[in-house]
Amino acid sequence: QVQLVESGGGLVQAGGSLRLSCAASGRTVSNYNIGWFRQAPGNEREFVAALSRSGAVRTYSDSVKGRFAISRSDAENTVYLQMYRLEPEDAAVYFCAAGSDVGLPTQYASRYDYWGQGTQVTVSS
Repeated sequence: QVQLVESGGGLVQAGGSLRLSCAASGRTVSNYNIGWFRQAPGNEREFVAALSRSGAVRTYSDSVKGRFAISRSDAENTVYLQMYRLEPEDAAVYFCAAGSDVGLPTQYASRYDYWGQGTQVTVSS
């Protein structure tokens, strides 16, 4: 099975940028659909972005479309989430997840099998 470790979170001012990393070990990350989710205090876990195992399909939630970009480095066995023009509403713990489904990546957390421990993103206004 694959193990996932997120990093890159931190404190940023509104309008700033961050790049989150999701480093995989144990298995090749390109064997999985990869999703990014976030959870703010008192809220349910929310879909942010996903990348298909082929690397050809990217999906985003409406709230981040045009501001966030998901990508993958096969050489580094890592998936990235580049976040631009951050807003206070983007503050949350961000999780990456790997799904073994044979289909396209999904926004449903239940369809992902392996999860990282999360990284905190704080956005000051």
